[in-house]
Amino acid sequence: MAEDKPHMNLVFIGHVDHGKSTLVGRTLFETGEIPDHVIEEYKKEAEEKGKGTFAYAWAMDQLEEERDRGLTIDVMHKRFDTDKYFFTIIDAPGHQDFVKNMITGTSQADAAVLVVAAPEGVMAQTREHTFLAKTLGVDQLIVAVNKMDATKPEYSEDRFHEVEDEVTKLLKSVGYQDSQFDIIPVSALKGDNITRDGEQIEWWDGKRFLEGINNFDVPEKPINKPLRLPIQDVYSITGIGTVPVGRVETGVMTPGDKVTFMPANATGEVKSIEEHHEEVPKAEPGDNVGFNVRGVGKDDIRRGDVCGPADEPPTVAETFTARIIVLDHPSVVTEGYTPVFHAHTSQVACTFIELQKKLDAKTGEVKEENPDFLKNGEAAVVKVKPTRNLSIERVEEFSELGRFAIRDMGQTVAAGQVIDIEEKEM
Repeated sequence: MAEDKPHMNLVFIGHVDHGKSTLVGRTLFETGEIPDHVIEEYKKEAEEKGKGTFAYAWAMDQLEEERDRGLTIDVMHKRFDTDKYFFTIIDAPGHQDFVKNMITGTSQADAAVLVVAAPEGVMAQTREHTFLAKTLGVDQLIVAVNKMDATKPEYSEDRFHEVEDEVTKLLKSVGYQDSQFDIIPVSALKGDNITRDGEQIEWWDGKRFLEGINNFDVPEKPINKPLRLPIQDVYSITGIGTVPVGRVETGVMTPGDKVTFMPANATGEVKSIEEHHEEVPKAEPGDNVGFNVRGVGKDDIRRGDVCGPADEPPTVAETFTARIIVLDHPSVVTEGYTPVFHAHTSQVACTFIELQKKLDAKTGEVKEENPDFLKNGEAAVVKVKPTRNLSIERVEEFSELGRFAIRDMGQTVAAGQVIDIEEKEM
């Protein structure tokens, strides 16, 4: 049984068109999750639409709109097994419009695959996704240097090493250590160096892609903390009732539990839990589940709410204090600025009400008290007020719910962690 194996959530991130969905499809195919005849059908259909190279990508891209545009829009979950683990793949969109979904996907991941196309190398979104992965707590990753079949000359060792150097600099600049990443050349389209030897990459004597994935460490499960499960979607299923869907971050959920959703302030009882369409006796950290709740209507709760025990409900912030780093703001950050904060599955506009301290970004030492503004590259301690109810936690208590990204004007402008909360009376 796969359930006897440790479970890991794996997110695929990287710049648009660098081949993430194709690598996901190839991984599913090579691990036996997609039969040959299905790939053959996809190839035929892809060729008819003039998109012959998209066959593997369509294994993940279920939405018709995605097939026609050749883009990944939502966050999809698919499962595959290696001899060591059972994985849930979270395929996160690379296209700029869809970064908010990528943030949700990455905040749910135990490890990441950063896909970088060999011909192009590191691009703007490669940088943005790498920073977000680090900020959102992904501490181990594989860099798949993809499209090795498209370098000039094909499968160029020199080009691989150029990209490897570029990527290593990027990863170290955001705080990754050598021991936290592996860089592996692949061709997702041709299948080179995924499971079998890349005959074309005869100069490579390192790990295969799936070997690299098998080398990930399973993070410790915080099962002794109170339950926290951010809601991704809510369904109403005939004959069953209200079914919220999300990933358990901390604690354990079992049928019969009395739970409260915040900030909705709705309480009900868990009747049953499903994972990958099978009923399960409990849900632990890392499990992506749907669960039926009695006493809560579909319209009582929504994406961004957090489920916890009725006697230890999730925190709702009146204001919160955070450590942030400004990444990419066109001018400066000042008091009164109100961008959108992306924390777990919620997106809430929050106002900067106090810039308390400017910090040295590397050492964390205080450089200036009460600065007037913050600019790119600067770290600070700030006080923030959500414009509507937001459930968020201190990073020390629930690291999974204490991290956030700040977005404005279609880009990630900053990222940070919650260090203190003034709780709201609900």
